[in-house]
Amino acid sequence: MNSFRHLKTTSALLLGVSAFTVTATASEPTVVPEQPAFPAQGKITYVPRDSILEYKALPEYHEPDWVTEKFVKTGKLPPVAERLPKEPLVFKTGNMPDGVGVYGDTMRHVIGGRPEGWNYSAGQTQGWGGIDIEMSECLTRTAPLYQVEAKDVEPLPNLAKSWEWSEDGHKLTMHLIEGAKWSDGVPFSSEDVMFYWDDNVVDPNVSPLNGATPETFGEGTTLKAIDANTVEWTFKDAFPRQYLYSMAYGTFCPGPAHILKTKHPKYAKGFTYDQYKNGFPPEYLNIPIMGAWVPVEYRPDDIIVMRRNPYYWKVDEAGNQLPYLNELHYKLSTWADRDVQAIAGSGDFSNLEQPENFVESLKRAAQETAPARLAFGARLIGYNLYMNFSGNGWGEPDERGQAVRELNRNEDFRKAITMAVDRKKIGESLVKGPFTAIYPGGLSSGTSFYDRQSTVYYPFDLEGAKALLEKAGLKDTDGNGFVNYPADKLGGKDVEVVLLVTSDYNTDKNLAEGVVGQMEQLGIRVVLNALDGKQRDAANYGGRWDWMVLRNGAELSSVVQNTPQLAATGPRTSWNHRVPEGGQLDLMPFEQELVDIVNKFIASNDNDERTELMKQYQKVATTNVNSVGLTEYPGALIVNKRFSNIPVGAPIFMFNWAEDTIIRERVFVAANKQGDYELFPQQLPGKPGEKGPMN
Repeated sequence: MNSFRHLKTTSALLLGVSAFTVTATASEPTVVPEQPAFPAQGKITYVPRDSILEYKALPEYHEPDWVTEKFVKTGKLPPVAERLPKEPLVFKTGNMPDGVGVYGDTMRHVIGGRPEGWNYSAGQTQGWGGIDIEMSECLTRTAPLYQVEAKDVEPLPNLAKSWEWSEDGHKLTMHLIEGAKWSDGVPFSSEDVMFYWDDNVVDPNVSPLNGATPETFGEGTTLKAIDANTVEWTFKDAFPRQYLYSMAYGTFCPGPAHILKTKHPKYAKGFTYDQYKNGFPPEYLNIPIMGAWVPVEYRPDDIIVMRRNPYYWKVDEAGNQLPYLNELHYKLSTWADRDVQAIAGSGDFSNLEQPENFVESLKRAAQETAPARLAFGARLIGYNLYMNFSGNGWGEPDERGQAVRELNRNEDFRKAITMAVDRKKIGESLVKGPFTAIYPGGLSSGTSFYDRQSTVYYPFDLEGAKALLEKAGLKDTDGNGFVNYPADKLGGKDVEVVLLVTSDYNTDKNLAEGVVGQMEQLGIRVVLNALDGKQRDAANYGGRWDWMVLRNGAELSSVVQNTPQLAATGPRTSWNHRVPEGGQLDLMPFEQELVDIVNKFIASNDNDERTELMKQYQKVATTNVNSVGLTEYPGALIVNKRFSNIPVGAPIFMFNWAEDTIIRERVFVAANKQGDYELFPQQLPGKPGEKGPMN
């Protein structure tokens, strides 16, 4: 690659990086190349944060006529005004792209996951694809913040309608929405919040879905109930507003305490934690939720059907109880089929996130008769190769695994790996065209905190990478094409690395296979361990892996969401450096730098300082190869043209996935475009645990 400049071993590197002292030449680290232009990106219209919603009582409230006729007038439900909170959450018309909507119709999703059950609090997946987002309402909300400028960004209120800080900034008093009810009519209160905190997040025997731990909310943080509608947080640091983001999806979404307590060992005599986690399988229908639609039908490997929640606590400015849509479908298929069905019109919604489908999807959407439209956003989908940095016994590695971790902690080894990745080929193997971009790792280029000049890039240089391996003590001593450990290490065996990857997504598998092939050229034998989502998560969180291909989370795409995950700020915050039970973090010096930067960022309320801190983070992370970036590309929202109130420029992933970003409870279908898709028309959820909806 003749555009790369080279240096001798005595040359100083750019950007403060120490020089390579190798016998061969190596590509000089430089600023990451500018990304190719992508004209198809949608443009976001920025709005003030307070223009999205408010809490207030309205003169009158409305609901679908059939609910009033069949359920209120027959005495099965109280009037809608009695089912709503004292001051419901009101979405402002000015922020709704198509204004106040009408009732009716169905949104049909297709997902590749399968539900384990409904106990989100204890770690069960509902199948992903937006179903857990729809069921789980959280203390705060962040997904709509993509349309709010950085200087105005703070999480939106949700179950917590307001909050205030103590004078010294160590206490945060949160006021919960008063009079809101679960979908079975039982009042929501601080009891639900405290049960989630004390008996799920803090209880070491329980691991909520999406990995909430006490450290997620700051080391030493406590929470207590003041009364039925008030809770009080106490933090070690002053004014840590950052943790308001951790109170959104998916780390502080309380479950129904009045149901879950019936099988929790602390409250239910004779029950085990395993029985608690698995006590609410997919067949347990009508589980009480605070979301807009309740699961009323489950057919294995076929479909999940959800019906409108008659106690939903949000309305529009005309007083119409939301949601507008009566029913949601989740067809249980594959993730690749989700895109296919959305483009074909047999599905209504998809996050087009697998670039292998981009070209064909664009061709189909360009046709006049196409039922769906495509809207691309910024390049917010990125993939990293993570190396397990834990030398402390996390995951109980065997001798081979421990030896790999020692290599992972070697700076020359990490630089050799990142220099051996041909990112241009990796991207083009997924899709041709101006979609993918070179991504060295660190913050996503789509976040407002990204700074290209602070992003250190080690260009592809296979010979330079081999020289660095030799410097790290790795040579091919047996002539089989793979480097060996020194004779006094594992008997001089070949270096063999096991690469963890999910088998649920073709993109993940394709990237992992690309890594295997490129590492073979370097002389590193990599063996794939492809597991389905549930098993992959167990191996990931259990520390049973050497390397891992992982799609970026919200911490890299928004920075302000899940910020503690940017570094090993606690024993269980980092993706690739955790501790075993009773163990301690063994941070490398650059990791400690990252921890210090992230903690300063969390503690700071100065926007200029926070911006500068993230520049420092990016430089330290990419200089020291905290992760090996693979590729970065935009996603596209595929949505059927009949739906209204879809915001322009909504990213498929930033603070959260697009199912939350578009605010589904506000989405509607005009009366003249509605289809006959409802499977349970004019029916509402039944009692918890009963089969099917209530007719």
